[in-house]
Amino acid sequence: MKYDYILIRFGEISTKGKNRRLFVDRLKRNIKMVLRDYTGIRYESTRDRMTLTLNGEDAEGVTARLKNVFGIQSFSLAVKCPTDLHSIKETALASVKEQYKAGDTFKVSTKRAYKQFELDTNEMNAEIGGHILRNTDGLTVDVHSPDIHLRIEIREDATYLTFRDEKGAGGLPVGSGGKAMLMISGGIDSPVAGFYAMKRGLEIEAVHFFSPPYTSERAKQKVIDLTERLTAFGGDIKLHIVPFTKTQELIQKQIPENYSMTATRRLMLQIADKLREQNNALAIFTGESLGQVASQTLESMYAINAVTSTPVLRPLIGMDKTEIIEKAKELGTYDISIRPYEDCCTIFTPSAPKTRPKKEKIEHFESYTDFEPLIKEAVEKTETIVLKGKTEVKEKFADFF
Repeated sequence: MKYDYILIRFGEISTKGKNRRLFVDRLKRNIKMVLRDYTGIRYESTRDRMTLTLNGEDAEGVTARLKNVFGIQSFSLAVKCPTDLHSIKETALASVKEQYKAGDTFKVSTKRAYKQFELDTNEMNAEIGGHILRNTDGLTVDVHSPDIHLRIEIREDATYLTFRDEKGAGGLPVGSGGKAMLMISGGIDSPVAGFYAMKRGLEIEAVHFFSPPYTSERAKQKVIDLTERLTAFGGDIKLHIVPFTKTQELIQKQIPENYSMTATRRLMLQIADKLREQNNALAIFTGESLGQVASQTLESMYAINAVTSTPVLRPLIGMDKTEIIEKAKELGTYDISIRPYEDCCTIFTPSAPKTRPKKEKIEHFESYTDFEPLIKEAVEKTETIVLKGKTEVKEKFADFF
């Protein structure tokens, strides 16, 4: 069947009040960004729906991309006809004839947004169902588990008939909730954390620490590919690549080995916080899961967090590794993450890292070395890549949270 329209239904956006229009507008911008190479599409939005007129564009290709856009609860591929009973009956029959086979079952469900229409919903279901039964062979009704579920949405200006409902990504439109920095390694966890940050409406900018010659260009490319994969869920992302070699070398020389991992994470967090401030972000996201490794015990998090008052958010904190892996596979980041190119965190891992570091002790060890010049240098020499361009986030959203 050739579908001409896609009806998009909002999820959590529908709970917003007077500012709902701003969220709808943001969602429309995100959808346009994701579908920008489908140049023939026309977009129309109302308070509770958005309609995409495909104008000959590939419905299956558009569907695949829409499934990843946050802010969409569900959407349906549709055909359109005038809002009169004869047109609806003939369009419904022709559409069912295109796809049914003998032995199939069907069901009709009507939504009457235009209350002045001549028949109510139950009457419409009976009228259209009867018309289809009288004019087809081998098709029967099943109201519980039909092979074909015809949904009719009657509006004043037009009526839409849909057969396929697709589940959306839910959440809020990316960019409607402010901006945060994502500390991204080449591992499995941090891209998943980025996904969950974006699902809550946050625009993210990624920060990666790169330590050549200990880490390779292929490790860097892995992180670029991971970040690029995340653009499918809300549009374009800045990736900041921080030169970290000098800092790590100094840590290895000056900090006791069992505390070197704690010092490394503390300095990473300080640099990420400087970049956050430069880029007007309000929080830092990490892929940490409680107790997963030595740097992710509660004591370690406490000692590491002490270097900043900026919120450090950990959406994976209560997830098992197996759950994180399953989500990474679902997102398409897992196969990238397991490429055998190590990042700076794994290269310099001590043989026996402290699992319960004391904040006072790491502060004492760090007090003998002035890391501030290296922090400043790392920030100044950070390389920034914009993946797939940039769409500016409107600051006026900040007032609604």
